[in-house]
Amino acid sequence: MTNESTAIERKVLAILKILASSQQSQGARVIARYLKDLGIELTERAVRYHLKLTDERGLTRLVGRRDGREITELGQTELKKALVRDKVGFAFARIEDLAFRTTFDFKTNTGLLPVNVSVFAEKEFPAALKIMKGIFKAGLCVSDLVTIGHGGEIIGDIIVPDNKVALATVCSIVVNAVLLKAGIPVDSRFGGTLQIQNRQPLRFTELIHYEGSSLDPSEIFIQANMTSVTQAAKTGNGEILANFREIPAVCRPTAQEVVEKLKGARINGLLLMGNVSESVCEVAIDLNRVGAILIGGLNPIAAAYEAGIESENFAMSTLLEYEKLVPIDDIK
Repeated sequence: MTNESTAIERKVLAILKILASSQQSQGARVIARYLKDLGIELTERAVRYHLKLTDERGLTRLVGRRDGREITELGQTELKKALVRDKVGFAFARIEDLAFRTTFDFKTNTGLLPVNVSVFAEKEFPAALKIMKGIFKAGLCVSDLVTIGHGGEIIGDIIVPDNKVALATVCSIVVNAVLLKAGIPVDSRFGGTLQIQNRQPLRFTELIHYEGSSLDPSEIFIQANMTSVTQAAKTGNGEILANFREIPAVCRPTAQEVVEKLKGARINGLLLMGNVSESVCEVAIDLNRVGAILIGGLNPIAAAYEAGIESENFAMSTLLEYEKLVPIDDIK
């Protein structure tokens, strides 16, 4: 494959990713805007050219009178078989992208912050909500602030399907974002399952490095039934979702100060921050570095899954205005 054809193929795959993540058909203008966010500069005309190619290959199809397209089943299959080097590290890139685009300001409690969106069957949501409230109450979450959407409503850039209820929970990337804006570089290393003993973090039992993954690790662990979040909430012993970050040692005092101020906005994503060059929950730390463990934002959803209530999860999926979030106890 020539360099030119490889470049075209990557643009096609990017377009397919955009259509696959959308709940409705999208036109060339909107696709061009999303591509720009991914660092791909294509004009509307160029996007239409590529859509014509994907139509001819049966990867997309025209919907309605305008140039709105949707991805076909063949397109979904092609996307799954995409170039491995384009897929590996997608989770890491997503973290950096969302952290950079976050505008949340804890001084004014305004702006955009990253959220996970989980979509439940409408009839199962009341039972799921009852279970999840227990997890929020136990503090096994980044924040107790959430928002819900019903069929046809929009959360961030996700349209809720008919007969479904979507729940948006605050993502731990918000900690990355506020540290970044405070001038603190954050190395996002991995997501994993963290063993809790006597309500204290003990050690990571499983982990997936972001740079080697095309999916959010939390989604993988939930689907594999590798958590015991409800047990951890009730007894103080179990395995929860958590994420591991590293920062320069010199930044530790500032990082603690920033994270402490987040609590005023009902955001408490930090579970534990280690000492300089000391291992954290059996994870080795490099010289002059500090390890930090963040609570996984999908722990409440994992608890619902443990009870047999499934959901379609879009981890690290979108940004949402802080003002649209309400305490979980306000959701009936």
